[in-house]
Amino acid sequence: MKKYLILFLMIIALSSCESFLDKTDPTATTFQEFFVDEDDLRRVVYSTYLDVFTNRDDRRLLFYMKDGRTDNAYARSEGDHHQRIANGTMNSNTRAFEYYWTIHMKHIGRLNTYIANIDVPYVEDEAVRQRYKSILEGLRIWHYFEAVMRWENIPFVLEPATIEEAKAEPLPKAQVLDSLFGMATEIASRLPEGEYTTDKYMFNRNSFKALIMRYALFNERFELAAQLAKEIMDSQQYELYHSYRDLFQYEGDARNREFIIHMERESVGNNNTTSFRDLGPHFRTGGGESQLVPLKSLIDTYWTLQGRPIADCPLHTKEEYELNPGLNRDPRYSASIMGHGDTFYGEEIDIYNANNPMYYENQRASKSGFWFRKFVSDADAFRSGTLTYGLIRYAEVLLTYAEAKLMLNDFDDLAKDCINQIRRRAGLDMTVADITLPAYSSYTQQQWIDLLRNERRIEFAGEGLRYEDILRWRIAEEVLNQPALGHTRIVNGQKVSLKIEDRSFLPFNYLWPFHQTVLRVEPDLRQNPGY
Repeated sequence: MKKYLILFLMIIALSSCESFLDKTDPTATTFQEFFVDEDDLRRVVYSTYLDVFTNRDDRRLLFYMKDGRTDNAYARSEGDHHQRIANGTMNSNTRAFEYYWTIHMKHIGRLNTYIANIDVPYVEDEAVRQRYKSILEGLRIWHYFEAVMRWENIPFVLEPATIEEAKAEPLPKAQVLDSLFGMATEIASRLPEGEYTTDKYMFNRNSFKALIMRYALFNERFELAAQLAKEIMDSQQYELYHSYRDLFQYEGDARNREFIIHMERESVGNNNTTSFRDLGPHFRTGGGESQLVPLKSLIDTYWTLQGRPIADCPLHTKEEYELNPGLNRDPRYSASIMGHGDTFYGEEIDIYNANNPMYYENQRASKSGFWFRKFVSDADAFRSGTLTYGLIRYAEVLLTYAEAKLMLNDFDDLAKDCINQIRRRAGLDMTVADITLPAYSSYTQQQWIDLLRNERRIEFAGEGLRYEDILRWRIAEEVLNQPALGHTRIVNGQKVSLKIEDRSFLPFNYLWPFHQTVLRVEPDLRQNPGY
């Protein structure tokens, strides 16, 4: 990995983090001067999270923006990369793939150096050193999980490399994953069991287990996913917050036991967060830019208050639901989405009125006529926001256990209760939506799969999980070969939906290409088929 794993220690170690250079000796020019005490260890861990995983400002990395790669949403700016991934206008020269490969490899290289030199800094308590070491090793695993999911067969290097040593043969994905899951289990056992009072975003034992659980599910290691989910449930450290709507607003963002990895203020250097800018309507301020907006495909996925698909409801027709998305709908719809006819900051949204600031043809308006309400507070309409988020939350643990057990053909009472907990908290009519009722007793395996996948889609809408889901379920060829549509109305007696763009997904797009620049630097890499 001649370019990306060569460790330019001062350049890499001192990059990206706004507060990272707040040191007693800002004139340090060597690694030995820089990496000397416990504060240095903390800064290294902090910046490694901030540069990639808790980045508050780079839309290429922000977790909610990743829904723009899917049938859930449309990402407005081509330069953010998500739009091109969703519409299929990509190849081995698409800059996105150099960007993401570089950022993961750069951080893996830097982490290899810090971990190898973990005994250098002076600390008064050796337990502190071991905690930071475990967190750094966990972050390295997180980068590798992301890289192997995107490119499959990759080099796997765990030591600092010289120019001569940096070049490494790619290993098969299965072999890399075996190593990662084995290492991850051992690291989890070394992490402190409880959450920290400060720096809550840093891994503890259960939050790192939740991360391993996520990638175990993504990679069809269902036994491990179910086991870890059960261990997290049994820890009783987390619970569903009572209000789904408030969980993503100021009322609940910092007052819940649902967020397992919490993208809190400390994780972004106590700076403002940008969800209103990215997701909110332009309204009467310059704050909202509608960078990511929901699509009709997602809107129609919200089932009814009784937990039925809108095409199978005896109360209203599918067309009635399409024309009136708030009609008899799962309450997670109004908690997550707003659009034509809804109210924002005391004013009715009219996307077809050219005098309305949210007119759909305005430059910063929503091309779909919908916006995410999740992560968007009216209070931020005239200010910079400080709303914080959960990168992994307890609801994911419950639905992971249910899915893993279903795929293991062991869909037990606890798995069904996990789904019921999610539905009950959402506010569904459990006299009909309770999946232990006789109406569900004749469900086939495929019906359960459809139900669970839909629960997962609407529960995590706008939270960045949909892209992995459509890839691992192998449905991307179906859902991303449909046009991106928006609000639907009757025009001259015909049902018409706003059209944003056509999309395309080819069979080989399940993997990303290596950028041509990367291949020139790394001749041992093999381009993924189709590119």
